[in-house]
Amino acid sequence: MDHPAIVLLSGGLDSTTVLAIAKDQGCTPYALSFRYGQRHSIELEAAQRVAQALGVARHVIADIDLRVFGGSALTADIEVPKHEALADVEGTGVPITYVPARNTIFLSFALAFAETVGASDIFTGVTAVDYSGYPDCRPEYMDAFATMANLATKAGVEGTSKIKLHSPLIALSKADIIREGLRLGVDYSLTSSCYDPDEQGRACGQCDTCLLRLKGFAEAGVKDPIQYQNA
Repeated sequence: MDHPAIVLLSGGLDSTTVLAIAKDQGCTPYALSFRYGQRHSIELEAAQRVAQALGVARHVIADIDLRVFGGSALTADIEVPKHEALADVEGTGVPITYVPARNTIFLSFALAFAETVGASDIFTGVTAVDYSGYPDCRPEYMDAFATMANLATKAGVEGTSKIKLHSPLIALSKADIIREGLRLGVDYSLTSSCYDPDEQGRACGQCDTCLLRLKGFAEAGVKDPIQYQNA
């Protein structure tokens, strides 16, 4: 039986793993990515590769422009912070790479997509363990959005379907996420996580997300298969 589910797919390590998990759980995934005015298109190219490799019923790339608000190094003319080590990042508060309300916006789009394809399940790759301190990656936020979703949809109000928000990585470390992905056969060479890759798509190795990714692979005892500028 067809079991449609919406999977938010950025093209990064976490969302790719979640797509594999959704498929492993018997879902028919509908992938949703965003062209939101981010500073590069490398991650969208990765999302397209991943969607094709893992097989999705449909891959939608929605166009929104968060540059009109700015406020983030990913959507404004603000330099992406670089660090020598992850210790330089930890405990510094919400970083400038946080895009205001991004997850709320993305999940709202996912909710609309879910209603149109008859899906009651939405999968997202947020994690509250190895992450950059974003407020919209916390369990209490995900629970609150799930409650709102069932108050704000036709299916929820009529009682024909209850929207379920799945965050299977939320309590996992980056190393555990990688181990789970490898168990499911994920090819992480298809992914891109860097906030500031070069024109060839090579990761910088020094932004928050690169450092978290490298830490995860090191702890998992596996070499990261993507290319880095300083390697």
